[in-house]
Amino acid sequence: MSDTIGSTDPLAPGTHTVEIDGVSQSYHVHGTGPVCVAHSGGPGIFWEYLRMPALEEHLTVVYPEPIGTGASGRLPSHPNGYTRARYSRFLSALIEHLGVPRVHLLGHSHGGFVAQYHALHHPDRIAGVILYDSAPVTGAEHGAEAMRKVQEFAARHADNPELPEVLGAFQSIPTISDDTQTTAVARGIFPAYFADFWGREAEFGPARAAVTATHISGLDADLTPDVVDDRADLGSLTVPALVVVGRYDVICGVRWAEELHRLIPGSELVILENSGHFGHLEEPEVFAKAVTAFVETPAAPVGTPTAAVETPVGN
Repeated sequence: MSDTIGSTDPLAPGTHTVEIDGVSQSYHVHGTGPVCVAHSGGPGIFWEYLRMPALEEHLTVVYPEPIGTGASGRLPSHPNGYTRARYSRFLSALIEHLGVPRVHLLGHSHGGFVAQYHALHHPDRIAGVILYDSAPVTGAEHGAEAMRKVQEFAARHADNPELPEVLGAFQSIPTISDDTQTTAVARGIFPAYFADFWGREAEFGPARAAVTATHISGLDADLTPDVVDDRADLGSLTVPALVVVGRYDVICGVRWAEELHRLIPGSELVILENSGHFGHLEEPEVFAKAVTAFVETPAAPVGTPTAAVETPVGN
């Protein structure tokens, strides 16, 4: 592995590139404090949407560009082969490259699926895991719950003239076959991922326009689906865990966060009452406070019962 930035310090602020298994892995370092590796979601959404400046005031946040996206390389089997096991392998190599004994690992959305897989299978270098808008399972059950939540979103915004465009973008998800379509759909569904996008459009509109994505199939190289079902395994998780979710999240909502909290011994649960899928944008200070407190608090022995912490409305 090699680091192409001018500094030889793999945690120097700025952009770095390492080679892992013959594939280029780009990552970005911002902030100061304990190291937290933040794996973005999608799969295929470029990492920039996950920038968390409020968190960077307290932690050194390392943002990998997951392979297949942005400046990172693609697998020979692209758009297939991007399994959780593969992403986890790249996380292991990146964490080793960073040269710190242990890091906290934050995964957002699909990145949460990756983070919980990594924490289950490779916990030795993980000081704690933050599952941010994640779920213990995908497939038909997850899809049905997402459909129900999208219908709730549609009912709340029934009079908005832009609603049909958002619902049309959801309906086109199964037809995605290239990067252009993936980006268009990601931008199209964007308002549904907020508690009140249209009420704060001046604030969040630029983020919507900036979203870029790569088509990642969700299939292994042999075209088998990379389906998530960690329900039987999460009880054996040995690292401290924080589960964070937005009250209005349509894709990985409170139902799944509460189930993760029940399944993971000693986990903490924080519900952001005024957020959807992007609490780090909608309630950045509340989000940063919760994550920082988790990172900086000495871990209780895994298995210690922990009550859910629900962030009050308006905080």
